[in-house]
Amino acid sequence: MARNLTTIGFDADDTLWHNERFFRVTQERFAELLMDHTPDDLGPEQLDRLLLDAEKRNLGRYGYGVKGFTLSMIETAIEVTQEQVPASVLKELLVAGQMMLSYPIELLPHAQEAVEAVAGRYKVVLITKGDLLDQERKLAQSGLGELFDAVEVVSEKTPEVYHGIFDRHGDGAARAMMVGNSMRSDVVAPIEAGAWGTYVPHGLVWEVEQAETPSDNPRYREIADLGELAALLDQLG
Repeated sequence: MARNLTTIGFDADDTLWHNERFFRVTQERFAELLMDHTPDDLGPEQLDRLLLDAEKRNLGRYGYGVKGFTLSMIETAIEVTQEQVPASVLKELLVAGQMMLSYPIELLPHAQEAVEAVAGRYKVVLITKGDLLDQERKLAQSGLGELFDAVEVVSEKTPEVYHGIFDRHGDGAARAMMVGNSMRSDVVAPIEAGAWGTYVPHGLVWEVEQAETPSDNPRYREIADLGELAALLDQLG
């Protein structure tokens, strides 16, 4: 069934370039800024959990990306200080969020050669979540833009979304493969849509993106890094 593969989808953040580490750095700054304004029994771990809860609540309002994360930090700061957080701290949180939108793009190992290797053999689609302007900025800075036949910035990666994308830009989900670092969004969802899901582990994974590995599914594959993708496709035929 692999010999009819015609379309390869790539995730962007933490598959092609670094992203999650910037959220972790900003989250540490968030804890530092609130250290003197929260109860003594509220430690960094509890603060991280409250921030994560706010992010989950706000996904339906703000979607994925830096802007929603920044607003969730502000919301959490207001809540944990019982609306006593100084305006100077809120300003620093806004600055921290703005800085995240200006970090230079750093490609992950083998990212460019992996996309180049499949670009001439398959239809190649970038499928990513997040803020449209930020994703466009990162793609432009990456130097990979011309290698993709299509770019889809979506609010969520569901089986239905994958069906639509692979119908529009390929020959349907059954003849497509998605490659990414999120087990939930880049592997489980496309497999449920009928596509192949190839997992590329990344050291930092947001808790929301974790899911059980579909190890027994015949369309599941895992590679150590993108340098193994071309060989995997050759193996599949």
